[in-house]
Amino acid sequence: MPDHAHSTDPAVQTQLDRLTALSPGRDILGLERIAELCARLGNPQTQLSRTFHVAGTNGKGSTCAYLRAILEAQGRRVHSYTSPHLVRFNERIRLAGTLIDDALLAALLEEVLDVAADLQASFFEVTTAAAFLAFARIPADDCIIEVGLGGRLDATNIIPAPTVCGIASLGIDHEAFLLAPEEGVPAEAIERIAWEKTGIFKPGAALATLAYPDHVMKLVQDRAAAVGGKLFSEGDAWVVVPEADGFRWQSTRGSIALTLRSRMVGAHQMRNAGLAIAMLRSAPRSQSIEDDIAKGIATAFWPGRMQRLGDGPLTALRPAGTNIWLDGGHNPDAGAALAMALADQPPLHVICGLLSNKDAMGFLRPFAAKIASFQSVPIPGHEHHDPKDLCHRIQSELGIASVQPCDNVAAALACIRDHRTSADVLICGSLYLAGDVLLRNKELPD
Repeated sequence: MPDHAHSTDPAVQTQLDRLTALSPGRDILGLERIAELCARLGNPQTQLSRTFHVAGTNGKGSTCAYLRAILEAQGRRVHSYTSPHLVRFNERIRLAGTLIDDALLAALLEEVLDVAADLQASFFEVTTAAAFLAFARIPADDCIIEVGLGGRLDATNIIPAPTVCGIASLGIDHEAFLLAPEEGVPAEAIERIAWEKTGIFKPGAALATLAYPDHVMKLVQDRAAAVGGKLFSEGDAWVVVPEADGFRWQSTRGSIALTLRSRMVGAHQMRNAGLAIAMLRSAPRSQSIEDDIAKGIATAFWPGRMQRLGDGPLTALRPAGTNIWLDGGHNPDAGAALAMALADQPPLHVICGLLSNKDAMGFLRPFAAKIASFQSVPIPGHEHHDPKDLCHRIQSELGIASVQPCDNVAAALACIRDHRTSADVLICGSLYLAGDVLLRNKELPD
């Protein structure tokens, strides 16, 4: 799926139009173009402050949010680079805690595009180079960099050895990019995913991961050993222990006595928070004060991940006394995480839009028992599963009787309000859909 962006700022839009014209229209893995692009810009990726590099199929964005919140609670200046954006392109680049402003963004994109014309650089490669330029020029104590796709050949992997590499949840997604046959690559899909993600491991970096099935963990351990690294992994070295209203973090490097409480919903978020703490505890000379960790975990927020929508034009359409939840998950691993998050909740009305290249049943099946009714919608501006076809499959394959294709989210909410029983609503299936919902409900990420 091609990446793209729009801006209300004319100067930024001019550069985004140039980027669209230059880009091949799809992600192309490989480090040759980003290496040449950065070389033409003076290799800004070699001039970054203490760096945390985070990969994973799901959860890496939330892990970055927890990392940033804890570091900022310590009084540190933190840059972060994440993707994709939900509403505004500026969300990808955060400088010392604040989204990059339009004037600087336009200038950086122009500078990068001026030297990229003959490279056929992708959208993501150009934006990565722009982020590196900003990070190299504006002082900060730390940089947090989220992998875009895969790891080994992702544009962000042009950075030298970071201080800490972290790997979040591993699952099947983006197979067309990650599963190309190659000598030395494992045959099983999940092992190939792990092999690609652990391609960010570098000599000299500390390595922290979540726990994985034994055969995948063996591969991760071997990849760590190949760069001379030692893993600090969930299960073996650290764990999160759920409590009634939070969790404890315990490890072989010292436990946290405080009960930690997150505003982000779901057991998977406890593990993402645990990984962020593990990464910080892995950093040399880390100043991980417990009160700062607790404050960071409590304040961290990552939009579009089991987010309860506030008052706005869309939520005004909901049934009285109910909530609307928004989640951008779109693959089987995200479906399983949603099932855990909804385990103690009554069934709800689901509004779903999925890109055409996503495994719809793989995503929906894990939480099918929580679907009281299903409304399928298109995703504006993107190739998506046909709403009528998706509703038919939901009925025939998952046994959900109450289904309705709708033209948009507002129409789906009106249908729920007028014809369904009173229950909470979950809008899910795509980060692009999540961004459109936030825009229409006037809840812009900041």
